[in-house]
This record gives sequence, structure tokens and C-alpha cells, in this order.
Amino acid sequence: MQDSPVEINCTAFVGRKHFVKGTLQHVVKVIKENLEENTLVDLLVFDDSTGKPIDIDFRGSLEDVLDRLNSKPTRIKDTKENEQPVRRAGRPKLGVVSGEVTLLPRQWDWLKAQPGGASVTLRKLIDEARRSGENGNKVRAAQEATYHFMTAMAGDFPQYEEALRALYAPNENRFYESIDDWTPDIRDYIKSLSSDAFTQE
Repeated sequence: MQDSPVEINCTAFVGRKHFVKGTLQHVVKVIKENLEENTLVDLLVFDDSTGKPIDIDFRGSLEDVLDRLNSKPTRIKDTKENEQPVRRAGRPKLGVVSGEVTLLPRQWDWLKAQPGGASVTLRKLIDEARRSGENGNKVRAAQEATYHFMTAMAGDFPQYEEALRALYAPNENRFYESIDDWTPDIRDYIKSLSSDAFTQE
């Protein structure tokens, strides 16, 4: 199931100050109830998962704003809802799918010599590779989210470029040293976005 825009978690800033955090619906409601029209010039709302600004048209009532957000395409691509695999007659396979694997003789010999045999070893290798890949994806997503927010809010801050280099190096100590003197609200949000950026694969 796809997330609707109002279910996105986000954080709003007015200038360099944190203003409100929560679902987009909650954030929009707080903004509409508490900010004057002229203050909206300094307002930016960021998607907590991507670090990117969210374009929001605040004209009209709260219902008008939410209706416009709900009419936008969602940011998450997904498979068709309620899509079911085709069932075939016969005995269920209990989740095991057979297939063909082509290996060199020396590779087959190594697999067969492993505890549990070839099938068990291949399953373990695949599961480990998947875990490693998921961790790498998490690191890249955190780096990109941090980059997007830093570019929007801290591009003119001292040691901005040094912080970016440390983010992608990755050098956790240098990164946090580079942003240590930044505006507290912006620095703290960057820390939350980058929390997975330095996870070891």
C-alpha cells in the first residue's frame, strides 16, 4: 500500500529555527493555526526520509491545503495493491523454489564440502549478501537525505564542503566536528538524518 502525502513524516523550519515535527497533516495544521501569511516566506518543510523540501500551497483553509496534498502523486512507488501470485494445482512447495545454477566444477566441489551441503550454503551466502546490500542502501539513503538538507539549509555555513566530503568519505568524527558550530536546530536535524550514514557494512 502506498503512503499518502499527509502520512509522510516531516520537519518544518522558519528561517534557521525548528518549528514543528510530525506527519505532514499535523505539520500543516500547526502551521496554518500559528503562522501569519508573511512568515510563510521563511518557512521550509522537509521530508524526514529524503531530506528534500516539500512544496506546499498554503492558500485557503486547512482542508483546501490537505486536499491539494492528497491529490498529488505519492512519492513511494509500489506494486499494484492486492496483487496475488498465481496459484497452481499440486502440493505446496513450502516456500522453496527450485532453479538452475551454473558453476564451475571446483565451485561445486567447494559447495558440497560445506556443512549442510550446497543448498544450505547457497541460502546462507544469499541471505548474507542481502543483509549487506540492505545495509549499504540504508547508508546511501542517509547520505543523500543529509546532502539534500545541507544543500538547502547550510550551503553558506562554514566548513560546508568539508562536512560534505566527510559525509561521503565516510569520516564520522570529521563530519561531526565540521558541523559542531552550526545553528543548533539545523545541526541537530542533520545529525538525525545522518544517523545511518556511518554504519559499517
